[in-house]
Amino acid sequence: MANQAIESAAQAIRTAWETGKACPPVRDSLPANDVNAAYAVQKINTDKWVGQGRRLTGRKIGLTAKAVQNQLGVDQPDYGMLFADMCYVDGEEMPVSRLMQPRVEAEVALVLDKDLTHSQLTLPDMIGAVAYALPAIEVVGSRIAKWDIKIVDTVADNASSGLFVLGTRPVKLADIDLRLCGMVMESKGDQVSVGAGVACLGNPINAALWLARKMIEVGMPLRAGDVIMTGALGPMAPVVPGDVVEARISGLGSVRAAFAKE
Repeated sequence: MANQAIESAAQAIRTAWETGKACPPVRDSLPANDVNAAYAVQKINTDKWVGQGRRLTGRKIGLTAKAVQNQLGVDQPDYGMLFADMCYVDGEEMPVSRLMQPRVEAEVALVLDKDLTHSQLTLPDMIGAVAYALPAIEVVGSRIAKWDIKIVDTVADNASSGLFVLGTRPVKLADIDLRLCGMVMESKGDQVSVGAGVACLGNPINAALWLARKMIEVGMPLRAGDVIMTGALGPMAPVVPGDVVEARISGLGSVRAAFAKE
């Protein structure tokens, strides 16, 4: 029965993703508060999409803010998959048809140049594997109607992933203090979010280490070339078609997410 519920939940999310029509929360059809079942849903869809030719290019970390963890009743972050067709370049216009209930958050993206497969991964291992950091904006979205989500819903829904935008100025870790980097995000000249690296599990590199260890644990280790979206530096903000959102992160520069008009 549990396997059937997991398959049904995966199909519901996949159908919402394909049609652009949100589905009801899947938590009621899965074992109560069973995060492992939610990850099983996520993996079914990951395998399905990879089988259809989508290229896996990294991972994203969600729920890095303690306040959001408390809101969803969890004590650790979650993770989702990043695919090549989700990645946009600074200022590149994103079609509205690809978005479901979009919101944006500014993040630090890390790009690896070494595999992270060691079973006892340390912080120096993590730092040594990072080629460079980039300013980034994640466009989160939900296949769940009206963002009516609990932890099981967001995990099953690939950690509420949507698209992500990367800046074009790589910065070595030695040249920036990720804990202290300040962030301001603006839309139409108005400030919509502020934050800093310390809001992301104390430091974005801490979040990346958590993710790398988790990926080894679940048998999907991070590899050279992978992108890590390390989690929000400040509150997310809603967007509408035609918006251009710019995030500036001290030491990393700026990045813009542009949304096509309807």
